[in-house]
Order: sequence, then C-alpha cells, then structure tokens
Amino acid sequence: MSLENISCQKSFGGWHKRYRHRSDVLGCDMVFAVYLPPQAEQGGKLPVLYWLSGLTCTDENFMQKAGAMRMAAELGLIIVAPDTSPRGPEVPGDPDGAWDFGLGAGFYLNATQEPWSRHYRMHDYVVQELPALVEAHFPASEKRGISGHSMGGHGALVCALRNPGRYQSVSAFSPINNPIDCPWGQKAFSRYLGEDRSKWREWDACALIAEADEKLPLLVDQGDRDDFLATQLKPEALQQAAKLAGHPLTLRLQPGYDHSYFFIASFIDDHLQHHARALSA
Repeated sequence: MSLENISCQKSFGGWHKRYRHRSDVLGCDMVFAVYLPPQAEQGGKLPVLYWLSGLTCTDENFMQKAGAMRMAAELGLIIVAPDTSPRGPEVPGDPDGAWDFGLGAGFYLNATQEPWSRHYRMHDYVVQELPALVEAHFPASEKRGISGHSMGGHGALVCALRNPGRYQSVSAFSPINNPIDCPWGQKAFSRYLGEDRSKWREWDACALIAEADEKLPLLVDQGDRDDFLATQLKPEALQQAAKLAGHPLTLRLQPGYDHSYFFIASFIDDHLQHHARALSA
C-alpha cells in the first residue's frame, strides 16, 4: 500500500510527518501523523505508541499541542496519531450536523448498522490496518503501546482489553470509561451498534475489564475540574470495575486540571515513560 507524504517538519532531532493513504478497511482516504525520533535513522526498529484523539480532533491536535516530541526523542519512541474517524464525501456524518457523532467521532469501534457499517470500522483500522502499514514503511517494531484522550482514551482502553497480546502498554487521559452509561456513548452506540444494549458491552471498558484475559497495568489521569467528569467520563466506574476484577489500575485525579491539552501536556512525560518502561522490557 502506497503512502503520500503531505508534510514534514524536523523536531527535537527527529521528524514529524503526515501521510495520506487509501484505507481498505474504512473505504476512504485517511491521513495519519508519525513522529520519528532521531534513533530512527540509526538502524534497528523502535517501539511505537499509538495515540487516539478525542471528539472533533484529527491527527494534528496531539502532535501540535501535547508537547510529546522532546520526551519521545529522548526515549527513542515512535508516535503514530491517526484521525478520529473515516473522512470524505462518501462517508456519512451526523444527520443533524452535531459534533459528537459521525465525522470526527468514530468512537474506535466497528459499526454494525447501516449506513455507518460501510465506513466506520475504526477499531479494525487502529488495531490491524494502520500498524501493518506503519511496520511495513517505517523502522517500527511489533512492540506497541496505546494511549488516548477522552473518546480516544475510551478507544485505547478498549483496543487493549479486546486484543490481548497486541499491546505491551496502555494509558489514557480523561477517558470515556463507561460509554454505555453516558450521553456521548449512548448516542454513538445506539446509532453505530443498534438498540440491543448487550452488544454495547463489547465496546465498554468497564464491561470488558471484568472478562479480560490479560491484565496490563492501566495508567489513567483525570482532571478534577473537567466539565465532563460527572456526566460523561465517570472514572469511578472504571475504578470499581478494576477493583472487582483485580485489574491493576493507577487512577490519578489531578487537582485543578480540566479537559484540555494544557492538562495533557502537563502529564504526557509520565505517560511516555510508562510506555517506554513496558516497551523496553
């Protein structure tokens, strides 16, 4: 599969690059960003952290706002940031024009309902198609970590919990922990997956953690001044589910922080180091 390089900037001795490619899984053209640290030019393969962004975001938000490249360069860690949904004139968006469903809001699941099922298969894209592409075209090893923010935090947890052995590390910022029990999740799941709520559990971290075959340590940071904390994110649900399952979880409620990239930039080094420790083991 060919890649079209659409931008390239040097950063901390490495390179931030954006690529366009045709996705067979999503049935449309997709753009993703990759940060290649300086070690990528020294031979050998490097571990990869996949970052999943939140509602309304693209591949650009994390790369431009998180301040992750300095530490990634120090650690020798490749970062890959996909878009948050399929895109293009053939891809349906929210029929009401809302921002929390459809374009920019793929929820990292595989839709089963028309017309969404034709394109909205972000889980398969993130877990299978994109890593295969990255590992074929860049000095990327099969040591993978996954992280994300908000909707992307939900995606990171679900990708890791549904695919034991696929990732060596996982973390999240302000994840939508229990989407079957919050407005964002209920809207998305009812449209993408249908009204049978038993099917929703397959994409809910709190439900999946109870049946997880692998117990990767989870690192989750959450700001206590997040406007979405009580109604949409519900970290206490993940904490309770992890406790009941005996699943290792470090949940840090950070005083004074909100839902923004100012929060992510404040703690991204901790997360990169968390992933680097696991990926170098």
